[in-house]
Amino acid sequence: MTTKITNQNQDNAITDADNQEFTVYLALSEEEYTVPADKSILQTLADADVPVISSCQEGTCGTCETPVLEGEVDHRCRVLDEEEREANESMMICVSRAKCSRLVLDM
Repeated sequence: MTTKITNQNQDNAITDADNQEFTVYLALSEEEYTVPADKSILQTLADADVPVISSCQEGTCGTCETPVLEGEVDHRCRVLDEEEREANESMMICVSRAKCSRLVLDM
């Protein structure tokens, strides 16, 4: 079975098989969305016509950096350093996912 690489960072390759469905709650708009295993938060929100600013969609530019209010993030970007990842205060919604069943974002 062949598995497609979904993260451009080959040092920490993540496959579609590693992804799990989770819920993202947008605190400012009080809206909740289910993020399927095969889509990013960014894709899910765009599909729901939620305006989101993005550029690279590969986790390298930082344009989609979003504050995290609750939940643990599976950081898959190249933007945040180890200290920022451990602080769990923001995430790149184009590639990073949840390590938990529900994330609350400040948007």
